[in-house]
Amino acid sequence: MPDLVIRNGLVVDGTGLPAFCADIAIAGDRIVAIGRVAGRGRQEIDARGRVVAPGFIDPHTHFDAQLLWDGAAKPALEHGVTTIVPGNCSLSLAPLKAAHRMKLVGMFNQIEEMPLKAFREGVVWDWESFPDYLARIRRGLLINVAPLVGHSLLRLWVMDEAAMERTATDAEIAAMQRLLRDCLEAGAIGLSTSYVDMDERLQPVPSRYADAREIEALAAVLGEYGRMLQIVPEFYDPDLTIARLDELAELSLRHGIPTTFSPLFVSPDNVDGVERVMRRVEEQFARGARVWPQVQTRPIDISFSFAVPSLLFFRFPGWYRIIRFGTPETIRAAFADPGTRARLVAEAEPLGALWPKVVLRRATSAANRPLVGKTLGEIAALRGVSPVEAMIDLSLEEDLDAHFLAEGLGHNDDARVGALLAHPLVHVGASDGGAHILSFSTYGDTGYLLARFVRETRALGLEAAVRKLTSDTAAIWGIPDRGRLEPGAVADIVIFDPTTIDRGPEVYVDDVPGDGWRYVRASRGVETVIVGGRIAWSADGGYGDARGQILPGPRAGRVALAAA
Repeated sequence: MPDLVIRNGLVVDGTGLPAFCADIAIAGDRIVAIGRVAGRGRQEIDARGRVVAPGFIDPHTHFDAQLLWDGAAKPALEHGVTTIVPGNCSLSLAPLKAAHRMKLVGMFNQIEEMPLKAFREGVVWDWESFPDYLARIRRGLLINVAPLVGHSLLRLWVMDEAAMERTATDAEIAAMQRLLRDCLEAGAIGLSTSYVDMDERLQPVPSRYADAREIEALAAVLGEYGRMLQIVPEFYDPDLTIARLDELAELSLRHGIPTTFSPLFVSPDNVDGVERVMRRVEEQFARGARVWPQVQTRPIDISFSFAVPSLLFFRFPGWYRIIRFGTPETIRAAFADPGTRARLVAEAEPLGALWPKVVLRRATSAANRPLVGKTLGEIAALRGVSPVEAMIDLSLEEDLDAHFLAEGLGHNDDARVGALLAHPLVHVGASDGGAHILSFSTYGDTGYLLARFVRETRALGLEAAVRKLTSDTAAIWGIPDRGRLEPGAVADIVIFDPTTIDRGPEVYVDDVPGDGWRYVRASRGVETVIVGGRIAWSADGGYGDARGQILPGPRAGRVALAAA
């Protein structure tokens, strides 16, 4: 008798082939039959009128810390995501010496906007090695995790403070190679690095001090295992992005590895640049290289307050210096000082078209609550000041806890974004799940793809979109036995209503350790999520008793080397 039978569903099997009506029988953690299942299962789900698809795979997340207090990576599972890839952008939580913990926390705070207090109160530091970190997150794990190891962590482990000062010696590179092998043996799915990120002192992260020799040596180790190299290129400059993807192509060809870079955004000022990048991607694939650009599905919307630093102001040194290195007292004093205020208003002028459209999304004082939902332009008109002055005044009146929303900053041309997502060489990803928790909700990109670009604009068909989220991603990353619905495959499955699937509105919740808050989105239309043959989440019953796995697992996927 099967443990679970899903009946009468519209099966979208992840291959891209047309959907078909069938039952699916599951025994243990595997699919054992697809078709008409005659016998009863110990548990049954009626999926009539619903799509039954492989669980979605999110290849760019930063759930590294959240997994320590939340093994479900909430709310990712609720959106049909059954496998996540943390450790992107050169940052993972292992291997990590005790002496470097606060350094890493500072980098996560600066780059991924993770609150310092969440680390202080939500993390028990009881590991150093990569295997020990994986053992730590296995406790209570409901979702599958395919972890990258961060290049900056390898450098810190081997070089200590020198990792942030210089290139590595041959001996240090050899030590990093050995350490990377250890991580891959333990279950790392690849290596991540960054060419743009800065630490809490606004200095380059350790990975940026690496030279070509070091990258080449680490790629050679990845080649022994056929594992992924993920990078963050200088995405703001198409020429530099193309140069980086050319470097990736050569590494891919020399070492037989997949590579991926992110992000790739479509904005009014870079349409030509994106087209140039994609032409070069096509040229490199034609040579046999694997250089996958990751493209997110959602538009760029950023929330901010001046209680915490916001990357929206990174382009304005005067603003960013005050909010990044100041205390609440010094920030309020700067905003209240007439001379400083005038300089800040002038410095913000290059984005003069943006500020009137920024919305006040949260205020707690009785005087300002009626203004919530109005734009700074509207509030400025009521007060007889400029929109930037209105923003400063509201922040002072709310003790820096006024929250604002800047919508549609980019990646919001549906026709261009839809065409890019449909490109056969584009890898859907770059969600940043688990990061930037006070800037935007990084959850629901899957539902947004299926709602906006399948159901509404029809840029992709249902089968093509599901393939992008499942079997394409599993194949690109070398994730075994996932991404397709077929007998013998692991039963990671999502059941959803194709007429309603979407992401819900962004809401502000206080579920972060240390009395912290974040923006999240609930799912819409997702009804049941199955991980390893067991219900991990359902709309009716909430979270279940599934057990996630570390993928690809210890030693999995190592390429057998010919004897010398």
